[in-house]
Amino acid sequence: MAFIPTIVDTEGKREYATDLFSRLLKDRIVLVHQPIDSNLASTVVSQLLYLDKMSDEPIYIYISSPGGEVMAGFEIIDIMNLVKSPVHTVAMGMVASMASILLCNGEKRYILPNAQVMLHQPLGGVQGQASDIEITAKQILKIKSKLNEILSAKTGKSIKTIENVTDRDSYFDAREALDFGLVDEILDGRDHSCASA
Repeated sequence: MAFIPTIVDTEGKREYATDLFSRLLKDRIVLVHQPIDSNLASTVVSQLLYLDKMSDEPIYIYISSPGGEVMAGFEIIDIMNLVKSPVHTVAMGMVASMASILLCNGEKRYILPNAQVMLHQPLGGVQGQASDIEITAKQILKIKSKLNEILSAKTGKSIKTIENVTDRDSYFDAREALDFGLVDEILDGRDHSCASA
């Protein structure tokens, strides 16, 4: 079982204990710090919908993830785009694969100085009858095309450039991610709104 830090918080004159993740959520900070799957998507979607109902102030998603399931990532992205609150993303640590697509979909996209972003084409595996393998291969190619279109739209790079970059694992440090258009700003101080959200 994972350790969940507890802190003492105050409200008016009352002190109470709360877990750190609930306190961050109160400050409109959502964490994506694990592989993206349907369980994580359910949690993040619920948090985004809850925060959006409470206020239309910005929401910040801090991301450090190896990526994961494409459809679970699309579920989060669709809700990010659905809510009225602006949803900003912050890259920290390694942001790879589907997590990099999540990062690119922030209204404002930030990266910490030592973070890295990794792009590649979707991965998939299948076994079974030849016709089923063919169907799955076509679906993976369709998803690859959709991901490339998203990256092209978010970075301003041509589809051909995106195809070349995602053909194999491509790593970007903070400066390279900024130059490529994956993020809008490198956070390097305490004077940024998302650092004190």
